[in-house]
Amino acid sequence: MVIRVPFTGAEKESLQVALERHRDAVLWKLEGLGDDDLRRRMTPSGTSLLGLVKHLAAVEYGWFCDTFGRAAEPLPFDDDNPDADLRIRPDETTEEVLAFYGRARAAADRAIDELEVEDTGTAWFSEAVTLRWVLIHMVEETARHAGHADIIRELIDGMAGDHRPG
Repeated sequence: MVIRVPFTGAEKESLQVALERHRDAVLWKLEGLGDDDLRRRMTPSGTSLLGLVKHLAAVEYGWFCDTFGRAAEPLPFDDDNPDADLRIRPDETTEEVLAFYGRARAAADRAIDELEVEDTGTAWFSEAVTLRWVLIHMVEETARHAGHADIIRELIDGMAGDHRPG
């Protein structure tokens, strides 16, 4: 089923559905692949499908939870390694990364449900941001990485598209 942004929906609902649509597209790109393909670095910079999911989990926790003073798990950011959140360590399993993303999405959804679009939090760079801004940013971030995932998946086995067929 294709998730569609409501044509006449309210602002927060529309932004949340847009985010959900791109989240689901990212996960769809992983379906049917084995662990080696999910971890395979497909670009000169080292991007992998599973690494994109790990990154998206970290930024969802960061933007929706840390920004608004909500609990988050320890995040895979490292000042000495700016790409740590995009890299899969040998000891990390696919199941662990997918579960991390699931928990991040659930925590983000709780924050979205409980906050108003005008509510403000403090971003990691110490500036005030509204939930509206965070939603817009995360729709952009997730859509960008869904596009990366689409290209990576096409390089692996030829599958392309932004949503499941049918």
